[in-house]
Amino acid sequence: MMARLKGKTAVVTGAAQGIGETFAQALAAEGANVVVTDLADTNDCVNAITGQGGHALGMTVDVTSNDDLAAMIARAEETYGPVEILVNNAGIFANLKLRPFWEISDEEWDTVMRVNTRGIFQAVKACLPSMQKGGRGKVINISSGTFFYGPPGFAHYVASKGAVIGMTRSMGRELGGQNITVNAIAPGLTESEGVKANTDFDKARGPTLAGRSIQRDMVPEDLIGALIFLSSPESDFITGQTINVDGGKITW
Repeated sequence: MMARLKGKTAVVTGAAQGIGETFAQALAAEGANVVVTDLADTNDCVNAITGQGGHALGMTVDVTSNDDLAAMIARAEETYGPVEILVNNAGIFANLKLRPFWEISDEEWDTVMRVNTRGIFQAVKACLPSMQKGGRGKVINISSGTFFYGPPGFAHYVASKGAVIGMTRSMGRELGGQNITVNAIAPGLTESEGVKANTDFDKARGPTLAGRSIQRDMVPEDLIGALIFLSSPESDFITGQTINVDGGKITW
């Protein structure tokens, strides 16, 4: 176990499985005390961390509920101290059905935007007083590489993740004077459990793989390097930025 984040309090949303679970375990492996949150059961993730000698607690949290977020911060501070790292991973993606934008209902559009965009907005607001109390903070928002090329089939998802990049830029400017950095990671199509289970994504795999400079499937572990870098003091002079991690599909 390394210790670049030893003793720091980290919150990861949407961490019961998939990319979020990988993030939580990676932060714990670097010595962070991790608050694992999700609407689903977080026990497996928490047990995996504590089984390796790490520190973690699990909570049921709806990122669109200010009451849930307030309880999350209170429990984190009571158990570990002020929150320094917030990883906004919770979102709707893997269970979406691909369809043209004119077939997306207003209700589905609003749900995706509420969770993927407003949920991050609410989570950062909830964590901000805790980070101010501790005198520093690292916010890592999870966007998506889809924003850069606009694939058909889920316009609401692409729009929601584009908004995350916009928020990241604005929040980074507003919080830079408070020793709080705000950055984003934009993953390519990642073979998480949810993506593997959704046959709608089968048609996207071939073109995605062919378009990558590194032509192999992307797995959640491919995101760990960017996550730890943005969570650690090594990135203290970087804010408002988006790191595209997709094997070289998008280059500019």
